[in-house]
Amino acid sequence: MLAYLLPTPDSRLPKIKMRESDKVRSSQQGKARLKQAYKDARLTQEKLAQQANVSVDTVKRLLGTKDCPHGVERWAVRNICNVLKIKPTEIVDRKDWEPQHQLPPEFEQLIQDKTHLFCGREFVFKAIETFFSNTAQGYFTVIGDAGMGKSAIAAKYVLENPDAICFFNSRAEGMNRPELFLRKIRQQLTTRYQLPDAQDADLSTLLAKVREKLSAGERLVIVVDALDEVDQEGAGNLLYLPTILPDRVYFILTRRPYNQNQKRLQLSPATPSQELDLRENSQQSHRDVKDYIWQLLNHPDYKQGLSQWIKNQPSLSNQQFVEEIAAKSENNFMYLRCVLPAIADGFYNDKPLDELPVGLQGYYESHWQLMGMTTKPLPRAKIKIVYVMCALRSAASRKIIANYSKQDEFTVQEVLDGWQQFLHKQETYRPPRYRFYHESFRDFLHRQDIVQAAGMMLPNISVEVADNMTEGLEL
Repeated sequence: MLAYLLPTPDSRLPKIKMRESDKVRSSQQGKARLKQAYKDARLTQEKLAQQANVSVDTVKRLLGTKDCPHGVERWAVRNICNVLKIKPTEIVDRKDWEPQHQLPPEFEQLIQDKTHLFCGREFVFKAIETFFSNTAQGYFTVIGDAGMGKSAIAAKYVLENPDAICFFNSRAEGMNRPELFLRKIRQQLTTRYQLPDAQDADLSTLLAKVREKLSAGERLVIVVDALDEVDQEGAGNLLYLPTILPDRVYFILTRRPYNQNQKRLQLSPATPSQELDLRENSQQSHRDVKDYIWQLLNHPDYKQGLSQWIKNQPSLSNQQFVEEIAAKSENNFMYLRCVLPAIADGFYNDKPLDELPVGLQGYYESHWQLMGMTTKPLPRAKIKIVYVMCALRSAASRKIIANYSKQDEFTVQEVLDGWQQFLHKQETYRPPRYRFYHESFRDFLHRQDIVQAAGMMLPNISVEVADNMTEGLEL
């Protein structure tokens, strides 16, 4: 596997300390939001300016009705927002208002992807906030099976709370080692809080340094996703997470269900901790699932295809469709993310409602069969390509996949086309690179019955991939 190239602390994240006298501009959406907000508050522009202790021209500049070549002071925007009881980021783009709080570049695309069409989960965020409010510091862990939305919850929290520090473990990207975790967290903390002499500090030392810089009422939240994907030898806490935390320092963790031998998070009795198991909140999750289905039913990208499929079913209403798909999903958002677009794209046009797959594993099995992976004779070339992609771990181009699997590029492209809904296509690379989207699909491929039916020898695949790497084939 290629080493993951990490930037130096100074190379990627800006070290910016914003002053209240610095100037910003309203976004196009912000202009409309400001206009609506002062009307909702039953204020005129003059009254708003008076209460915010700014000039009427300042209000007009933010509304876009007066030229604004240099922007408006941050303090003026803050005063106006305080009067209207809205956030400054509702008027000014977040990247402009909080340039020091930009998402870490290596996680930005993941966060945007995971929060696309995000829906519900308010019960989780309320539980997190209640825990923070009732404890001086501590660990809050969200537990759930593959596909239940743990990473999306983590990503949404980071997106909505730009002060949060984050790390998203990814076995597929090789971003799951303790030394990488520490380096990325150190980089973010050093940039955010301008920490001196922190280049070699361990996590406990870093947290102590940050604690000294927190203002009254401020807290540090570190979000760590997918503890179950951490690759770490030896004993000790996963990622060497501290057993004791300073006051007002909190961790939000996500992980799959575990047994006591897998927990690897030993804490001091003085360190509060709480777990929220998504499997034990089925009623709330079921509501969120149904809301998500309704959202896609009304989304311009999926509405026409879903409506046409429903229309072709005998006596099926939208409400019945929502109820039936929600039941089949088993409260699994990954299932919905796969099945609903597939229905909209016509993939199940010849399937009635009662023949749609049930649950995420059922969906994988159904697609495996629909792709002809169980036909006789077995399509061994295509099966090998899928398993080689699984063994590669890192994203790879079509040519590289062909080289490692020793198959032609045309066959590789057929596999990429057939499995596109399972793949994350990284178009920032030229040519594009591909990797499997979710760890649960790798789990499916390694199920004993699937392996045996596919006639695969997984150790042989792994050895072949390793040999190719030894011979110098690039990824």
